[in-house]
Amino acid sequence: MIIKRLELADYRNYESLDLQFDKGTNILYGDNAQGKTNILEAIYVAATTKSHKGSKDNEIINFDKEEAHIRTYLEKDAIETRVDMHLRKSKSKGIAIDGQKIKKAADLLGLCNVVFFSPEDLNIIKNGPAERRRFVDMELCQLDSFYLYNLNHYNKIVNQRNKLLKDMYMNPDLKDTLTIWDSQLVSFGSKIIERRKIFAEQLNEIIFEIHKKLSGGKEEILVYYNPDVSVEDFEVKLKMNQERDIKLKQTTVGPHRDDFSFMIGKVDVRRFGSQGQQRTAALSLKLSEIELVKKIAKDFPVLLLDDVLSELDSNRQNYLLNSIGDIQTIITCTGLEEFVNNRFEINKVYKVTNGKVSSEN
Repeated sequence: MIIKRLELADYRNYESLDLQFDKGTNILYGDNAQGKTNILEAIYVAATTKSHKGSKDNEIINFDKEEAHIRTYLEKDAIETRVDMHLRKSKSKGIAIDGQKIKKAADLLGLCNVVFFSPEDLNIIKNGPAERRRFVDMELCQLDSFYLYNLNHYNKIVNQRNKLLKDMYMNPDLKDTLTIWDSQLVSFGSKIIERRKIFAEQLNEIIFEIHKKLSGGKEEILVYYNPDVSVEDFEVKLKMNQERDIKLKQTTVGPHRDDFSFMIGKVDVRRFGSQGQQRTAALSLKLSEIELVKKIAKDFPVLLLDDVLSELDSNRQNYLLNSIGDIQTIITCTGLEEFVNNRFEINKVYKVTNGKVSSEN
């Protein structure tokens, strides 16, 4: 799958944009704060319905406008697909595929798989567990519609249960209704735990070899899934922690508290690894994401690199660029020197200046 064309209207600092991409490597360069990342974000939103930054729809619509539009033209096996997305500040977004409205985001996910890599991702190993869960969730939601369904329902139940726990402070009789939410929490949460376990196994099959090559054959990495509870003891632990949950007014047990650890031998990279080891592990993780899409979705993802090369040393830069292969790639950077130095093949170059994009070849 490739993205042939992107059209934006009133999206962040773009009043109007019509951009055509090459199936190979596309460079968007310019000074900081000109709108380069906004283009990558729009592509990510069009593919996943969500901003990679976690921004809400009303935050990505032009400040002076009430709505924005994203239109992408995709191509796979010589067949073109048009995706229209209508963002509104006061309503939920509308999505249409080839002019036909869709009711669920699940109908869009997987149509165009994207891998987004930004400098912030280099800290995914050393930061808190929420970022590692988010990485796994975003990847699995693109690849597995059942996981998306279960995750959405689970998150809604956690929120509703937390609201009930707060309401119980004023109305203790509501405690009797906790069991209703608990049974649903266990039902959807157990499916999430089982799928994350499989994901860790699939990831290990890929990341091991990538990391070994990146480290010059010196290091071997393994990913471990650290569930907060097992499927077998989920319900029991919920009951055991009920009084604690009531006191804290929040659900303290479940996959929303899971984590993933990265081990080089017996060394926990997050806690004891050097900054270089943490960055190499993070790069291995993102490169594994590409291979996972190929393996599970039987498709090539679109790779979005947001000013990430400037954060890598020459060895890691070369490995990343050499790993791209036949994948359509859209890269943002402040200058072209790093690509000239790497003698990297560039198919299309655009300069971005204050929300205006001009082709340079």
